Amino acid sequence: MALSYIWSAFFLVGLASAGVQWLFMGDVEVFKRIVDGTFTSAKMAVMDIALPLAGIMTLWLGLLNIGEKAGAINFVARLIGPFFSRIFPEIPKNHPASGHILMNFSANFLGLDNAATPFGLKAMESLQSLNPNKDEASNAQIMFLVLQTSGLTLIPLSIIAQRAILGARDPSDVFLPILIATYVATVVALVSVAIKQRIPLWDKVIVAWVGGISAAIGAVVWYFVHYLSRAEIEVFSKVASNLVLSAIIAAFLIGALYKKINVFDAFIEGAKGGIQTSLTIIPYLVGMLVAIGVLRNSGVLGFVVEGFTWVFSHLGWNTDFTPALPTALMKPISGSGARAMMIDAMQTYGVDSFVGRLACVLQGATDTTFYIIALYFGSVGIRRARYAIGYGLIADLAGVLASVGVAYLFFY
Repeated sequence: MALSYIWSAFFLVGLASAGVQWLFMGDVEVFKRIVDGTFTSAKMAVMDIALPLAGIMTLWLGLLNIGEKAGAINFVARLIGPFFSRIFPEIPKNHPASGHILMNFSANFLGLDNAATPFGLKAMESLQSLNPNKDEASNAQIMFLVLQTSGLTLIPLSIIAQRAILGARDPSDVFLPILIATYVATVVALVSVAIKQRIPLWDKVIVAWVGGISAAIGAVVWYFVHYLSRAEIEVFSKVASNLVLSAIIAAFLIGALYKKINVFDAFIEGAKGGIQTSLTIIPYLVGMLVAIGVLRNSGVLGFVVEGFTWVFSHLGWNTDFTPALPTALMKPISGSGARAMMIDAMQTYGVDSFVGRLACVLQGATDTTFYIIALYFGSVGIRRARYAIGYGLIADLAGVLASVGVAYLFFY
């Protein structure tokens, strides 16, 4: 029911705000903006998201089926099994879901969005096969989704590229702050959900894995900062991410051929689910994106930012960060909307300004919570999200607070 209440609130709050603007501010265009926005959002959900996703899903579900028949998914599941058995206690030992989840996390970490989504949808499908109540999200599905909302990414190449396009002196100067902020969001996501699900965080396996990953990320950051230039970081990102993806495809094919599997038939068998998955999520995407469009076009977010500025100024706090808040407020709702807010902040205040850089950090710190819920839960027909939304927003809040903190530390 939580998702139903939030979805309804997007419409009702947006329409109420439009009514106030019409009656008291004389804005006769506000309802037209909202209605036009509903058509635009509905078209975008189908034409710009679901249909392009169908092709990507067809390709990667086919490749994943080859990987499963080759034994690659089970191998990854055994490798990560000890850690996943602690944070996903509902997943049986060596279940393929562990491999799918790891591949999704790896793709996100490397910034491979096109590959991460099919991996994630396959992971959600695997988790749904273990879910005794098909209409309600399981603990494992909630843990997976909330970790998704934290958006852990090693190198935010699209943000760096956008800064370069707008003429930043050093486009990659936001790399380290973004990595710190998104890592904070991920750790908060893991810890908060683990506490809710009563997972023992001091288990030596969890401590070893989280500590090891933290040390590895710290080492990478230290190496990048001390030994690589901006151009070298961008080259490393492009080569490493695409090399890993190519290596995964090659490993699937070689393993399948070694086991004398008919790889093309296996590909076709898995690829058939791509279109169906895309068709399944269309109603969920249209419903969520149209509601988001109503909230955005009604001007509610602008009023919220003005309210934050008023509150913080009366508390005696520095309010130089508030012009960047539209990016933070939009990010859980719409990735493309948040990107537009980020670009607008850089163009308005300067690409190398404090606000411009903070907007970039906010854009890279977390992922789009409501879109992820609509996409992932919608793909398997889950209607009751339980506490997934609340804890996803907790991870988002942690990312926002960390972003503001590191931005003041690095750029103010």
